Amino acid sequence: MSVIVVKEGLIHYEVIGRGQPLVFLHGWLGSWRYWVPAMEELSLHYRTYALDLWGFGDSDKLSLSYNVDAYVELLQEFLDHLGVHRTSLVGHALGGVVALSFADKIPERVERVMGVSVPLVGASINRPLAGFSGNGDELARLVARRADFPEVDLEARKADATAIVSSMRSAMGRDLRRVLLPLESPVLLVHGVDDPLVKPPESEWLRDCADTVRAILLNSTEHFPMLEEQNKFNRLLKDFLAGDDLASLELKEEWQRRLR
Repeated sequence: MSVIVVKEGLIHYEVIGRGQPLVFLHGWLGSWRYWVPAMEELSLHYRTYALDLWGFGDSDKLSLSYNVDAYVELLQEFLDHLGVHRTSLVGHALGGVVALSFADKIPERVERVMGVSVPLVGASINRPLAGFSGNGDELARLVARRADFPEVDLEARKADATAIVSSMRSAMGRDLRRVLLPLESPVLLVHGVDDPLVKPPESEWLRDCADTVRAILLNSTEHFPMLEEQNKFNRLLKDFLAGDDLASLELKEEWQRRLR
């Protein structure tokens, strides 16, 4: 377990592997822990980092910092502390909003971005998540219904409910469609077709940025493709990080679904 001090608070993070830096950012229902399979898979060629945002996992609870701008600033300070000038980012849900916002604010520090289950607009967040009221019991029921994975269940219960509500309201006020077009860094958006919490992007949203943004949908997959389809997800991430042509990315038949 590693920690750094940011704004007089402790930020927990984990690191695996050697090579080029690669940073994973979690979503509203979890922490760094559900990234472990992907981190281990990529660790041969990448030095992978996963941190807990304010109010989640084992990081401190700073209620005034539960918003996208504060998380973008946190990511910048985290990278500065580690001496990482430029990195690729993988962000899930809230983490994807932070990753794309960071790339928009400081593009020179971002190699490329994979956004997983990212709500590009507020209306993309479906009612079960958007209607979360901040009650701990309600969060436990939501996690139990939508994520039958110990990596999620264990860590989601650590989250400050206020962090979920406040950061979601902050994310719902953003229109990331406007961020995508001017970005020069390649962006891959990955969504589960059956995600009950976040709707995939509409094709027309991406029409004007086809050279730099690609969306791939995973059939029979819900909100956590990194756990539901580990092999497909990890192979897709490897190909995305290694390749220059977004149009050539595709799911292959030999990437078998993980048996649970």
